[in-house]
Amino acid sequence: MIRIWYYLWASPNTALGLLVAAGSPKWRVRGGVVEVCGGLATAICRNALIQGGAAAITLGHVIIGRDRLSLDGARSHEHVHVRQYERWGPLFLPAYLGCSAWLWARGRDVYRENPFEVEAYREG
Repeated sequence: MIRIWYYLWASPNTALGLLVAAGSPKWRVRGGVVEVCGGLATAICRNALIQGGAAAITLGHVIIGRDRLSLDGARSHEHVHVRQYERWGPLFLPAYLGCSAWLWARGRDVYRENPFEVEAYREG
């Protein structure tokens, strides 16, 4: 029962991820998470607003990767983000972006110093 709550709480973000999955030719379910790559997923990762783009990005229970190799390499890091979505639910994206904006306004690294990324690098 509790596990269902996590999926429901994160579902608005997961819905965004599933829209990306619909435009991506390769997907699979692994560990209760949908992993997608190719097509739209690759384009989103390459154009992420961090230097060089991102290997993978998480939206709820969907991990979007450049390719399978990127998904494999980023899996443990991205699963930390899945757990963050389960805790924060629909508040995750505003909280993440708010932290980045606060860091940017202070001339700090909006990605590496974001507390959500710090946790994901530490635990993943």
